[in-house]
Amino acid sequence: MTTTTPPPLPVTVVTGANSGIGRAIAIHLAAQGHTVYGTVRSVEKAAKLNAMAADAHVEVQLVELDIADDASVRAGLAQVLEEAGQVDVLVNNAGIGGNGVVEEASIETYREVMNVNFFGALRCLKAVLPGMRERRRGTIVNITSVVGRFAAIAQAPYTASKWALEAASEELAQEVAGFGIRVAIIEPGITKSAIFVKNVDTTDAGSEYEPHMRRMFQFYAAGLAQATDPFEVAKVVHQAITTSTPVLRYPVSWGGPEILARRPTLSDEEWIGLGAIADDDAYYRAFSDTFGVDITPTT
Repeated sequence: MTTTTPPPLPVTVVTGANSGIGRAIAIHLAAQGHTVYGTVRSVEKAAKLNAMAADAHVEVQLVELDIADDASVRAGLAQVLEEAGQVDVLVNNAGIGGNGVVEEASIETYREVMNVNFFGALRCLKAVLPGMRERRRGTIVNITSVVGRFAAIAQAPYTASKWALEAASEELAQEVAGFGIRVAIIEPGITKSAIFVKNVDTTDAGSEYEPHMRRMFQFYAAGLAQATDPFEVAKVVHQAITTSTPVLRYPVSWGGPEILARRPTLSDEEWIGLGAIADDDAYYRAFSDTFGVDITPTT
């Protein structure tokens, strides 16, 4: 009697697995049969992740890794490769916010946000791509944002970092296609996540840019009232990894698909004109009419 050896479980690394979208992705992929390594900055602070994984009857193996640090990335992913032998899927999820208008945001803020959101993803993919090329298969999933293609006001450091990751992802997808490696860009709108609680930086009182900051916070206030469950994003990630008809970009979550569908229909001059609207209520109406996403204050 001939026995068939089942294919090995895919080994998947999810960065920033301790909260929000990353935690949901790690748990959901583990439930789909992946051997999941979730990177966290502190294993001791991963109690909620462990509890949620236990409730889902899955295991997420934890690896201490700080994507902002070269040595930490090398050590963490070396640990995964030593234990698992390979990485089949990398989900670059870890990131931080970064509010501020272009003029007022400090260079240090730009540097910090780029180091995490852009350079952090590069550090991780550089560590796993050699093995993927050797095996002629693998998947890189980069979590960007709706603002990776939509230059939302008053988030210059964050937007710049996500546009940079979009550009690198688009280039990478073409560069590795011949090696059998897939690249997918996930572009969430507003999703339930702790990043919004932490992302409270604003402009100084009296700044002429106060209206832009106010409108940015109203956009997120409207979205948070209807924020998408992070497990919905996790399902899209799984689809991107497993589909037989892959595409490069996957908009998801509140506001994401609508805004990204309509932004290309605007001329640059129409886009710029939104910023020149003096009255807040007129701006909210114009934004809602333009993008089909209602951000009008409810009170």
